[in-house]
Amino acid sequence: MQEQSAHAEHVYTSTQRDSAAASSSVVASWRRCIAMHRLAPEENRSPLRLTDHEFGVAREEAELLIANASDELDRLFTTAGRAGCCLLLTDRNGIALERRGAAGDDKEFHDLGLWTGSVWTEASVGTNGIGTAIADERAVSIFRDQHFFSSNIKLSCTTAPIRDHRGQLAAALDVSTCRDDVNEMTLALISQMVRDAAMRIEINLFRSAFAGSRFVMVPSGVNSSSALLAVDRHDLVLGATRAARLALKLDDRRIAAGLPATDALNETRLSDEEELASSERAALMRVLSRANGNVSQAAIALGISRATLHRKMKKLDLH
Repeated sequence: MQEQSAHAEHVYTSTQRDSAAASSSVVASWRRCIAMHRLAPEENRSPLRLTDHEFGVAREEAELLIANASDELDRLFTTAGRAGCCLLLTDRNGIALERRGAAGDDKEFHDLGLWTGSVWTEASVGTNGIGTAIADERAVSIFRDQHFFSSNIKLSCTTAPIRDHRGQLAAALDVSTCRDDVNEMTLALISQMVRDAAMRIEINLFRSAFAGSRFVMVPSGVNSSSALLAVDRHDLVLGATRAARLALKLDDRRIAAGLPATDALNETRLSDEEELASSERAALMRVLSRANGNVSQAAIALGISRATLHRKMKKLDLH
């Protein structure tokens, strides 16, 4: 009890200071909890819980998210979840949709509210991994007494946001633990696993949204594997992940206008005449390849005479 009182006093003191430490993202969250959400750190408060009907509606709306995340949740649980950790997948509103945890730890996590149907926004339960990651739209780790409520200071959690095919916040992936032997270094290692899993879920969502498209990886340094363009058969960009949007300065307006992938990638741009010839050459090469180089078969497939195909091949310098 004394520890909880000391924590509450620390929260109040830190939010009133004007210093580098008091300007941290954690203290900024504490200030939101007090000023915006009218919360008090000494409260012994559990997260809000949805009714069965409300939870059913939330899961139905997130059906695609859950389908694209389930395998990653299972994979993450086998590596980071079994050592006294709980995994939660929430929607953009902080509603816990899916959970992974060991049966032996269920009671402790259920008592804390780390359970499906609970709401882990800052407005519901103060500074915490899920709520603060959603508020800041970035990966965060909240270690023990960095939580707002005194009742949560034994909890450590690390969360990464998940974005949809338009780069908008769609969900959050969290790993939480109450183990005493977990330190900030251990939490940092788990955090990397969570961020990697969240990135793979984002890619799954993107590929699902543009099924049947061709996917082009955008050179973007550290996040190249998550920087993808979805391109149609005419080489027009249909969509871009958030990493690709940042790397290429793309937005919905530019994509909707009909942007050639070549232009988006700043590749050497051909004249309209050169581009037409290049497209025709590529089309002929595909047909010839499918015909194993047999000109007669290729001409039949194109519905033209063998002589006409030979003239086109000569014109395009295609051997």
